[in-house]
Amino acid sequence: MGSVEKTFKNGEVIVKEGDTGKSFFQLVDGSAYVYAGTGKDDQIKLGVMEAGEYFGEMAILEAYPRSASVIAKGTVTVIEIPEHELNSYLAEDPNRILELMKHLGRRIQNMANDYNESKALLEQLKASEAAKQNKNLFSKIKKHIDMYQNNKNKMSEPSADSLDSSTDALVDNGKGKFKDYRKGMIVFKEGAIDNSMYILHKGSVGMYINYRTREEEKVAEYNAVTFFGEMGIISDEPRGAAAIVENDNTRVETISVEDLETIFKDNPEKINAILRHMSYRLRRINVDFLKTCKEITDIYNKK
Repeated sequence: MGSVEKTFKNGEVIVKEGDTGKSFFQLVDGSAYVYAGTGKDDQIKLGVMEAGEYFGEMAILEAYPRSASVIAKGTVTVIEIPEHELNSYLAEDPNRILELMKHLGRRIQNMANDYNESKALLEQLKASEAAKQNKNLFSKIKKHIDMYQNNKNKMSEPSADSLDSSTDALVDNGKGKFKDYRKGMIVFKEGAIDNSMYILHKGSVGMYINYRTREEEKVAEYNAVTFFGEMGIISDEPRGAAAIVENDNTRVETISVEDLETIFKDNPEKINAILRHMSYRLRRINVDFLKTCKEITDIYNKK
């Protein structure tokens, strides 16, 4: 069975939070609400999706339960793509590869923004008891408490099994754009715009902000075999950190937008691995966000 077009009436549930799905969807006509804690008195509306957007992809990329419910707003038409039809769906139009990556990238960026907001709010609460009574902060505090209460069952650490199982697809077959680095060399600079992503095949790479200044800070480290810098391929935004090689004999592969179709034709599992990596990163940020929401809840409710 290939992809199937389906129509839903106003208020009908397209996907249900907590279900284990075997397909993902593209919204082709109409719009839909996204809810967490569906059916509860304090359910949270996370947003509204419009035509062209994808949803439910995490269920097939990582066999992960639906993280939210999607409910039709008016009459809605969607295309349902079963798990085993993913490669066929992408082969029909290779531009869909970048579309899916951009979709995941937007979700990662939005979740990262929420996470950063929650960390800033937590610091305010830790710094001052008076912050609890600050009327300007109350709506933010309540938002994070509600988010935790509705999603606390999703705080288990994400398993990296799906990433480990896809390592074989990343084998250096000599067909890509590879470069060998020595310790201290720069893969990309903070503030650069290069529209590429990278696969670390050997060695390690550190991510630094304010590199080689007094304010230098190492914010992440990657070890082989993994991806890094993937936001560059889906955004024209400047790099938020510099990628610095930590070991001699480090080998890195560069992937640009123009390479995606060729990679998919040669090795579709490599594209699937990239999508799984992005899905895992999204879940990782989501768990960290919910942990911060829990801290906010605990501090606010403390006598």
